[in-house]
Amino acid sequence: MTSSELFEQIRRKRSFLCVGLDTDPNKIPQRLLSEDDPVFAFNRAIVDATAAYAVCYKPNLAFYEENGAKGWESFVKTVRYIRDNYPEIMIIADAKRGDIGNTSQMYARAFFSQDLADGVTLSPYMGRDTVDPFLRFDGKWAVVLALTSNPSAADFEMQRLEEGGYLYEKVIDVSSGWGTAENMMYVVGATQARMLKGIRELIPNHFLLVPGVGAQGGSLEEVARYGMNDRCGLLVNSSRGIIYADRSELFADTAAKKAAEMAAQMAELLSAHGL
Repeated sequence: MTSSELFEQIRRKRSFLCVGLDTDPNKIPQRLLSEDDPVFAFNRAIVDATAAYAVCYKPNLAFYEENGAKGWESFVKTVRYIRDNYPEIMIIADAKRGDIGNTSQMYARAFFSQDLADGVTLSPYMGRDTVDPFLRFDGKWAVVLALTSNPSAADFEMQRLEEGGYLYEKVIDVSSGWGTAENMMYVVGATQARMLKGIRELIPNHFLLVPGVGAQGGSLEEVARYGMNDRCGLLVNSSRGIIYADRSELFADTAAKKAAEMAAQMAELLSAHGL
């Protein structure tokens, strides 16, 4: 998927919503537990309910890998379902891989050779070797962790450097030279929204994947104010705030309602920015 294709979907749907599929079997409705694959059944219902508003889905691999081979099967079935029924929607595998050499190459092949994702989240801690293999696939994206929304992000990401600036700024500045705005995007937490202005000075044209709106307390309005560019440039993720908004049998209807509410806000923000 190219950035133009992604932006066209954003313009058409009037939304830059990414729905996180952090599916925990302990939190899905009881009736689904009798299904052959309860996680996939839940995901399928969520996808059908939110596809009109979402431009991206982000399965968090930890929620699938903890269930072994069965969990991976649920992930693959979810991806195939989206590909077959909503092929225009981007899929980002939230895997946070971060290894080097042949290992990184194998990770890239695992996701991209089988078309299991359009992008994969990556930790750049070990440098360029962790990212390069993911940049060798046309139409695929390396989604690099930059400034995250967790409280302990300050442990490393917010460390000041002797040369000036913060470590996360150095990560963005250096790594953005490894690829282009057509194959790299960055993870910036919504709880760090005011930092987006400076980040946009470093990477004015890249897409940003922004988690932390909703359950984590990030402000959609602030994210748009500081982070939106002339092609939107944002994928704002909501996971728990949509998929677990209702734990009853009406979970899918409520998910659709929550996604529609976020999309309506996004439409207003797009219009306010002349998009």
